[in-house]
Formats: sequence, C-alpha cells, structure tokens
Amino acid sequence: MARPLLGGQDGGKDLTGGPAGPGPSPSCYAAGPSSRQTSLQENLVIPRLTCLTSAAALLAGAAVAQTSFDRVASFATPLNRAEGEDRAAESSAEIIAATDDGLTLVYTDSPLGALGRIDITDPAAPKPLGNVALEGEPTSVSVLGTTAFVALNTSESFTEPSGALLALDIASGEERGRCDLGGQPDSVALAPDGSFLAVAVENERDEEVNDGALPQMPAGHVAILTLAGGLPDCAGLVRAELTGLAEVAPEDPEPEFVDINASGEIAVTLQENNHVVLLSRDGQVIADFSAGAVDLEGVDLTEDGRLSFTESQPQRLREPDAVQWIDDDHLAMANEGDWNGGARGFTVVDREGRVVHESGASFERAVAALGHYPEGRSDSKGVEPEGLAFATFDGTPLLFLLAERASVVGVYDMTDPAAPVLLQLLPSGVSPEGAVAIPSRGLLATANEADLGGDGLARAHVMIYQRHEGAPAYPTLTSEGTAELLGWGALSGLAADPARAGTLHAVSDSAYGAEPRLFTIDTTQHPARITGAVTVTRDGAPAEKLDLEGIAADGQGGFWLVSEGHADEGVPQALLRVDAEGVIAEEIAFPEGLLAEGRFGSEGVAVVDGTVWVAMQRPAEGDPADRTKLVAYDPAAQSWGAVLYPLSAPAGEGWVGLGDMAAQGDWLYLVERDNQAGAAAATKLVTRVPVADLRPAPLGGELPVVPREVVRDLLPDLRATGGVVLEKVEGLAIQPDGTAWLVTDNDATDDSSGETMLWSIGALD
Repeated sequence: MARPLLGGQDGGKDLTGGPAGPGPSPSCYAAGPSSRQTSLQENLVIPRLTCLTSAAALLAGAAVAQTSFDRVASFATPLNRAEGEDRAAESSAEIIAATDDGLTLVYTDSPLGALGRIDITDPAAPKPLGNVALEGEPTSVSVLGTTAFVALNTSESFTEPSGALLALDIASGEERGRCDLGGQPDSVALAPDGSFLAVAVENERDEEVNDGALPQMPAGHVAILTLAGGLPDCAGLVRAELTGLAEVAPEDPEPEFVDINASGEIAVTLQENNHVVLLSRDGQVIADFSAGAVDLEGVDLTEDGRLSFTESQPQRLREPDAVQWIDDDHLAMANEGDWNGGARGFTVVDREGRVVHESGASFERAVAALGHYPEGRSDSKGVEPEGLAFATFDGTPLLFLLAERASVVGVYDMTDPAAPVLLQLLPSGVSPEGAVAIPSRGLLATANEADLGGDGLARAHVMIYQRHEGAPAYPTLTSEGTAELLGWGALSGLAADPARAGTLHAVSDSAYGAEPRLFTIDTTQHPARITGAVTVTRDGAPAEKLDLEGIAADGQGGFWLVSEGHADEGVPQALLRVDAEGVIAEEIAFPEGLLAEGRFGSEGVAVVDGTVWVAMQRPAEGDPADRTKLVAYDPAAQSWGAVLYPLSAPAGEGWVGLGDMAAQGDWLYLVERDNQAGAAAATKLVTRVPVADLRPAPLGGELPVVPREVVRDLLPDLRATGGVVLEKVEGLAIQPDGTAWLVTDNDATDDSSGETMLWSIGALD
C-alpha cells in the first residue's frame, strides 16, 4: 500500500441551517444509468461552522432521529516532527489504527520511515505525540492494547524483497519484538479476539518491467503469527502459499489486503490477479474465487475536459484492493483496480464468491453530484475506491468506502448486505488511504496520504469525524436531484440573479475547457442545489479557449463573463456578453496594454451604472508591486479606463491578489486572497471600495488609487469546517436583499481535495 501515488498505486505524496427532507437512497441514485454484476498548529483546533447549510440530500428517509458524521479536526503530519527537524520535508499518513481505549491514533508515514502518533483525548483538538523512527518503509499497522504491529518493507529490490513485522510499544516507541516475514509486506490484520495476526506479503511487481505485467517473481504469500503474551511467536510463523489459485498469473499471486472475521477466517485479495482467497488461521485454503467483472454504464471514460456520464464499459475487472468482513458470511471489496481493471465501486460477496450486491457506477455518480469527480482520471479508474473500514455504531453496521482520487468517504448502512444504503459522503484530505472507526467514542479517523508540499498547497493530514444527531454539514452544494447527472467543479465566479430571489449563477474555469458552463444554483434548499447548466457556445458549438473567472448579470437577461486567459496555452483574455442560454453575443478583446503575461489576468466582473468593471488578479507589468488594476469598460463608448486597487502585503510565502467582485448600493465589494492553503493561509478577505471613487483614468497614464476597507476576514469561516483551509475563494455574489454568498474553487480535484465550500456571510452593511 505504501507506494508512489503518481504510479497509480496505494501510497504516496500530499495535502483542509436547517435540516433538509429525506433524499434518495443509492438505489434511487442509480435509477438512471446502472450497472450489472502561518503555524501548522492552526490546523489542530477547528470548531464547526454552524452557519453552513446542512446536507441531508444523501440520507435515506427514516423514522428514527437522523445521525451523521461531521469533521471536527484535522492534524497535519508535519506537526509530529521534533523541534529542529525539517517540517518542510515530505511526510504522509497512510494506514491508521487506534489504541483499544480510542484515545491514541497511530499511522504509517512511508516517506519519513516512521510511525506517527496522535493524542485524541479531545478529538476536536488532536495533539502531536511525535514519530517513532523505523529502519525501513512502514506499509501497514494494527493495534492490540497499547502495542502497534507494524509491517515494515526493507526490500533492496523487487527481485529480492524482504520485510519484517515489528511489535512496538506505542507510548515509548520501544521495539518489543520483530519477526522476519520472508518478503515485502503490504497489509496486516489482527484477529478480533486478539489471538493472531495475518500479513499479506505482496512481493509487488516492478511496473517498469514488461509494462508491469505479471508474472514477476518471487511470488507473494500470507504470513500468520500467533500472539503469545501480546507478542508475535516468530518461531511458529505459518507461511500460507497462494500459487495455483488465480486465473490471472496463478504462479505469481500478489496478496494486497487481509481481514479476519470473528471465526478466525482470513480474507485476502490478490488485486493484480483479480482473485480472493479465504484461509483458516492455520493457513489452509478454505475457498477461493475470481473477483469477476462488472458491466459499467453511465460513466465518463474519456479525459476530454468534459463531464459526461454517458459511456459504458463492459466486463471491467474488479481488481479489489481493500476487503472487509461484514459478518462471518459476507465480504465487501473496494474495486480500485490496478493493472487491467478498476470497477469504480464496491461489491458484497458471500463466502463462496457469489455477488450479493454490486454498487456499479452508483458511488461514483454520487461523488460527481458533489463536484468531487476527477475528470483527469476518466480514462483510467475514475474515483478509485481503495480503502475500507467497518464497524457497528449504536447497533447500525457501517461501511466506510474511501475514494483515493475523489478524496471522499462514503458511509453505508450495511444492515442488509444485499441492499447497502448510502447515508452520506464525507470530505477528506487529498487521497484517503486508510481509516479507523472508534464506535465506543462515536469517532472515525482517516489517513490522507498526499503531501502536496510547497507553493502554498496543503500537507498530508489525519482527519477526525464525530457522530452526532442531526443533518451533516457537508456538502454545502450538490447537483443531486437533477433529471440527468450534472457533473460540476472548479467554480470560479459567482453572481446573483437580479430577478429571482435565492438564485445564484456560477461559471467553471479552464479545468473543463472543452465545455465552459454556466450553472444555476438554488440557495433556498439545503444543501444548495445546482438545478441546471448551459454550455457557453460560439457559432453553435462549445466555445473552446475560454478560462471563465467571473460572471455578472448584464441587465438584459444575459451575463457579462470574463476569461482570464493563459497566453502559454493560446487562451486569450476577453470580456464576453452571453444570453441566458450561453450563446456569445459579443466578444471584446482586451486592449494591448491590459494583456497579462501567462495567467493572473481578469478574475472578476461587475456592472456599476452601466459600466463593466473587471478585476485584474495581480499587478501587471508597470504596476506597483502592491497594486492591481480595476478596469472599466464603457459599452456605449467602447472605451477603456482603470483605477489602481491597493493589495494587502503577503504575510509569508506566495502572493496576494483579487478573486471576484460584486456591486451593491454605494459599494463595490471584492474578494482579496493569498495563494496559500492550510496553515500557511493568511489573507482571505472581503473588502469594499466606494462607488463614488471609481473614476477611471485612461490607460497608459497615471491611474488613481482607490481607498479600500476590510469588511470581513474569511479565515474563521474557512477554518470552521474542521478541514484544511481552502486556498481559492473565487466567487462573490450579493443578492438583491444584500445577502452575500461566497464559493471556493476546488481545482477539479487536481492537487486538491475536491472540496467546495458555498456559504453565506449574511447581509452586508
């Protein structure tokens, strides 16, 4: 599991109202297309934002009180570095476990070669307990009492794999035992009664050899170790051989994940072999079966800058990664895929391998309705369900399904294994790899492996969720409920509808450059709903070469739009006027003196007394370093002018620029932000400029500087979600009654968790 993310494997690099009526069950969701068969410490304490609209859309109707999980805190893995150590160095959180009392979390950190420890006595305020340095790469961990059993990869090559199982005292970090496993371990599981351990010794293949095809020797196996006095009996290790079972490369089984049921039976997935094996605790094969294939329908299989869930994929191999016993007779498999497969969902099978439930495309489609779909992975394995956790909370068996590429966790009620019910989708850090449920405390924790490192991007995180009565805080925006699945993401501009109370309009940026779209949002529902979308067209076809970053009503039933442009990619800056159906009526090129180099051009648009104002994100050549332009275009005279806007000084690394703007009464309101996320975020503001001072001067000469004042610091809002502070506040709209709304750009899940935050800050004075 602990392998480079960029290689498409398990491990890798980094990264933060009223209850609604019942929503559809997963079976309703699939009723259309279906399938067959500043300081890092800032991120520690984050109160819940109570003003966020609640999200009950994904909950099945029930007569009992609704319960939900909400994120209460995030812990950045660099916080576990000791004083004096380099906190900028790459770290990660991959596989995670908890002590029996539920007060301490431990996680594997492959880049650092360490076991991280977190005190969650107060789950809303996790505290670092430091790292335990290891001589190798930790790939998995299980806990019994206060002892951590860590699978350690010590291989020097793919052809000569090696590894060990360590028994570590969690409090002291002292090594209490070590067993040679005879190969490279991947997953470790503890029997529910604490009597023995099973380790999947994968001996993974080299993806650079023979295009990654099997076989590549040596073959993997499962190591089984009895626990005596809480420590593994190395001398009694049982080596369970798995060769000759799978239809795919039977001579080279690569066991991926293990789980043990209450009867002491071991389930192991052979992901690359598309096979599942059941073993007794003494290593005998009880059963084995192919993981099979799925006919997928209603999926997006083409990486083309569009979100179109209309394609089919027959007989897609499941190639499951994680496996979990639901009871002694049923298994759930996360069908991530690795080599020739990836079925984008999960499957429940009985102990003979008969399919009891197949989610098909329903999970991925639910993810897409929340704006988390990774379009850049369409031609590969989509959202890639990879990890699983299972536990019973207050009598309800719950399955937690982790989508590596969508950075969400699906929560399923497994009361009936043949009819799982999707209760909610939780926002996660980037690339959730492992999860642990702590029912005794009503907690769930996820380990999110991607450490995006510098340039203001977030670090790897452990995220903590608590179960409570009531509707969940996330999502704040969904397209669920539209007649056909409406995918969305990368919302980069926001505007109020002047004629319809509670209605907003949004645009998406160049992340979906092949199909730029205008979205209609109903904010009177909870969560807010995208109710429709139109494509921006030119000459009857989708208007390519656009990078939409701002939208404003034009007073004639249509909209003004701005395209930021990207000179290196041939995308020009432009001001456009479109009708209500998205048809371009006017396309106005920027004058030569306004063209920005590269990116960072036009970022927002507003109309003030008939003049169209455009916010330039950052200073252009010739501008003072701390000032950017607000550009005025007079449609009647077809003339241009500008003023200068004074920007805040960057508090640390990166830059400060403008994100969007909206006019209301005597003021022009703007979003001013830095390009930092997580603990590094320092400047996220709503400011305003008096309309009376918007007196543009001709371009090319000296420009007047407008006064500006801060209306609201948005950092408390962004921290209150319990997650990583999101970087890109890129949309601001003010409804006719003065209510202001903001939205973040999720970058279409590219180097991002995919999380979108749409929220109101109330009426502006």
